[in-house]
Parts: sequence; structure tokens; C-alpha cells
Amino acid sequence: MNWYAIKAIYHFEMARTRRTLMQSIFAPVISTSLYFVVFGAAIGGRIQQVDGVSYGAFIVPGLIMLSLLTNSISNASFGIYFPKFTGTIYELLSAPVSMIEVVMGYVGAAATKSLILGTIILATAGLFVPLEIAHPFIMLFFLVLTAVSFSLFGFIIGVWADNFEKLQLIPLLIVTPLVFLGGSFYSASMLSPFWQTVTMFNPVLYLVSGFRWSFYEIADVSIGVSLTMILLFLTACMAVVWWIFKTGYHIKN
Repeated sequence: MNWYAIKAIYHFEMARTRRTLMQSIFAPVISTSLYFVVFGAAIGGRIQQVDGVSYGAFIVPGLIMLSLLTNSISNASFGIYFPKFTGTIYELLSAPVSMIEVVMGYVGAAATKSLILGTIILATAGLFVPLEIAHPFIMLFFLVLTAVSFSLFGFIIGVWADNFEKLQLIPLLIVTPLVFLGGSFYSASMLSPFWQTVTMFNPVLYLVSGFRWSFYEIADVSIGVSLTMILLFLTACMAVVWWIFKTGYHIKN
């Protein structure tokens, strides 16, 4: 394992974040804070509690997951797309660096950025609402697993995209709506039976539900099912990344 190459890619990507702190860190934190103000004041005034938890505290896991998913995808997709765009991807391909080392460098950096952001948002949420974390280790496990899985997914999008419009297509038109409709701001039990069934086909519901369980021990689906779904998604992303490097899809051509 070429740890020097992994460290070089990792530090290069982390340095890009330090140069764009306003866009990478401050902007998502400010946006999430506005969600707390708007949803907590406007909707929280009408919905006092959900499953015994105050509405402001109830939406915290969903907001963290919203930021974690979107930023994991954007960080990883831009990280691999930009070398393709500038042509420096060929220097990487000609270097003595394996597929695993390239993925570990880019995905590791993207996941680290997302985890830093998630931690800051969690701390910021504590300024607005009282927080309780019933299972901190499970919460941390969900954070890491989700950050790595969706960073891999973002890596796949970055390889697939051949222009900046495609780079934003899936996150904006698919991922973000799925997060909003995946129980981030409500419980599936509040829906009619028909829409409860429809919601169960939303994969993001299982992420939000499992993550919320680690806070308040309330969930729309069992914690075991949530963990199984995220592990299946991680395995699928790893299989696609392996296929990309095996065939050279959108990299060697």
C-alpha cells in the first residue's frame, strides 16, 4: 500500500477546503442555522412535540443528515471531476498509484470534510435546542458510514459527469428531494397509510431514521434495517467504483 500517495491526495484535497472555507464550511452552517430558525419558530410553534420530543430537537438529525449527504457528494464529485476537467487525471493514472489508493485519498478527504461539517452543525444545533444523544457511539458510526458511502457515491458521479451541469444534476434533482421527503422534518407515522408505504421506498428514510434513533431512541424503521440498508448501499458503491477502474469508464477515454 502506497501510503505516501494516499497522504498526498488527501492533503491536496484538504488544502483546497482550507482555501475555500466560506463555501465549504461557513455557507452550509449558516444555511442549516436558518433551517433551525425558520422551521423551529414557524412550524415548531404549531407542532410542539413529535413522539415525545420537541419539534426543534426532532429535526436536528434530519438537518445533519441533509448537510452530510449533500456535502459528501459535492466534495467527492468535484474532487475527481476537476482533474478530469483540467487534464491532470492522466498524471495520476500514469503514477504508480493503485485504484484503491486513489479512492482512499479522494473519498477519505471528502468524508473528513463532511464529518467536520456535521460536527460543527451538531454543536451549532445545541445553541438552538436542548440535545440528547442516547447512543453516541452508534451516532458516530452512522456519521462515518454515511459520509464514506455518499463520498463514494459522489466519486462515481464525478467520474460519470462530463460537464459541470451533470455534476449537479443528481444531487439537485434526486438526492436533495429524497432527503426532504425522507422524514428529515417529520415522522412517517404522521402520514396517511398510503404515503407511509410510499415513503418506505425512499432509501434516505432509513438513514435519517437510524440516525435519529441514536439520539432519541425513536425511529420509523428498526435500527437493524437502517444499518443493513446503508451497508448495502456502501457495498453497491464499492462495486461500481471497482468496475469503473477495471473498465476505465470515463477515465481513460
